[in-house]
Amino acid sequence: MRITRRTALLLPLLATQAPTPTWAQERTLKVVTSFTILADMVQQVGESRVTVRSLAGPNQDLHGFEPRPSDLQAIAGADVMVINGLGLEGWAERLAQSAGFKGTAIVASKGVPALKSGHKHGAGHSHAGHNHGAFDPHAWQDIANARLYVENIRAGLAAADPARAAAYTAAAARYTNDLTALDSEIRALLAAIPRASRRAVTSHDAFAYFAAAYGVDMLAIAGTWRDSEPSARDLAALTAQVKRQNIRALFLENASNPAALNALSSETGIKIGGQLYPDALTPPGGPADTYLKMMRHNATTIVAALK
Repeated sequence: MRITRRTALLLPLLATQAPTPTWAQERTLKVVTSFTILADMVQQVGESRVTVRSLAGPNQDLHGFEPRPSDLQAIAGADVMVINGLGLEGWAERLAQSAGFKGTAIVASKGVPALKSGHKHGAGHSHAGHNHGAFDPHAWQDIANARLYVENIRAGLAAADPARAAAYTAAAARYTNDLTALDSEIRALLAAIPRASRRAVTSHDAFAYFAAAYGVDMLAIAGTWRDSEPSARDLAALTAQVKRQNIRALFLENASNPAALNALSSETGIKIGGQLYPDALTPPGGPADTYLKMMRHNATTIVAALK
């Protein structure tokens, strides 16, 4: 470029007016989450200010998750680590210690009114299975709890990155409004189904919070932690209960073995009404690739099968 006398005179002025790059402007927060639902929530609150990695990937069952060496490296380099809590990630504290994690730790479920593991909801039956903890960790299945997750995430990101706290607060407020609207939408959908008809069976006991929040009786083949397959006696008892209560809806889950549910379908003559997403999102472009889409999909799938 040809430097004229006028350009030369302007250069010092331009230099004084140019914004000085700051850490907050140049760098995104590196955030590691335990599973995809939390990763999506962090992305909604952090927007372009965060880079998020989920240890358990799409359609991956966190209950049997075993961290890999690459996960240790990711945690070691993270500014923020987000877990669900309620006993879901029994490995998290040991892994963070092994990685030498020094960043901000967020427990997303902090403050939620937790249900006991094996909680019975309505007239339904829950299969407690082998009990790993006192509480059911699937608190995100109630949108009221999800709003608490968002607030905990907002507070944690703001603590890790105070310079952009206002941006996290604004994004969290927008996302919370979307959650509140979806909560009303789900309640309206289910209101069209008589309460006595809101009964269904799923692959494992992950929907107690959904059931309690939205007035649905959810039976389950496997327990809260998905580590116990039903015995022949269990399956026979569940078959009898399904017939006795005139339950009309069975649902597969994206990270569960379908064998037991297929057997129940064969025994009862009830067709499987679709697939639900309790613990893990789908890959991008799938029917449940965000938390909002997951909750809407689950609700509309349940309602369609109950009509």
